[in-house]
Amino acid sequence: MYAIFRKELADHLSSKRFIILFSLVLLSAVFAIYIAIQTIRSVVGPTSEFIFLKVFTTSGGNLPSFLFFLSLFIPIVGIALGFDAVNNERSTGNLSRLVSQPIYRDSIINGKFLAGLSVLSIMIVGVVVIVAGLGIRIVGVPPTGEEVARLLAFVFISIVYAGFWLALAVLFSVFFRRTATSMLASLAVWIVFFFFVAAIAGAVANAVAPVDANSTIEAFTRNAGIEGALSRISPCTLYGEATIGLLTPEVGTMNSALYVMSYYSGRMSNPLPLQDSLLLVWPQMVTIMALCAICFAASYIRFMREEIRSI
Repeated sequence: MYAIFRKELADHLSSKRFIILFSLVLLSAVFAIYIAIQTIRSVVGPTSEFIFLKVFTTSGGNLPSFLFFLSLFIPIVGIALGFDAVNNERSTGNLSRLVSQPIYRDSIINGKFLAGLSVLSIMIVGVVVIVAGLGIRIVGVPPTGEEVARLLAFVFISIVYAGFWLALAVLFSVFFRRTATSMLASLAVWIVFFFFVAAIAGAVANAVAPVDANSTIEAFTRNAGIEGALSRISPCTLYGEATIGLLTPEVGTMNSALYVMSYYSGRMSNPLPLQDSLLLVWPQMVTIMALCAICFAASYIRFMREEIRSI
């Protein structure tokens, strides 16, 4: 497995695909940090806490924050690294020659998945370190120990989230024989989860519990509760809630109904300690890890049982 891991890792890091994707993510991150630095003075007061974390969460008007760009590009990179992991080897005939060697079959898929996950980890850690360095250099506020711990937790959940999309792409790569089909299937799932689930959840919530400008707080909380429950079907929503809970200590709940009530009552000014924030986002983190494990387990079982013939 280690030999396959090293070979796949070298192929990924030297491929033009990875260089283009990493450059795109890096440029987006630098653009996001520039926007955050331009507008951070308007959201930071003389008594503000966790100023360093606001570099990652601050957006400028209609322009998104660093978190949005990262949540947008992580699935794309994960899919790009995994959609042809198995079926490309099968179509070129390399897979049959590989399994004819004294190599265990599970070492092939394990090595390919670990290599892709390592590349994603390098990309995420590298981008976060670059953004953090630029933030310290330009803002001039060094991070505290708790901010560093929150950032490390954020990097960990980002790697797990990237692992889910990599495992999903590998799953389609095992099930479909054509690389174009596996790529389209992976992108279709990402588009549905990223763009359509939130819109469908909002439409269902408005149909079940309609609200307007004259609605009561109870109506708003019911509408928000329905929309939040339905939108959590998407791992994109789970990742967004987990990252917001880690990088925005003022958020005291992931319950949409309680969030609306806290917003109207003005009880969102006291930041939570790190332990409470981790407990708050623990369900989202566990769910993402479970989804990643399920996708990889399904691809592992299918790959171990399928028949491999030379073409």
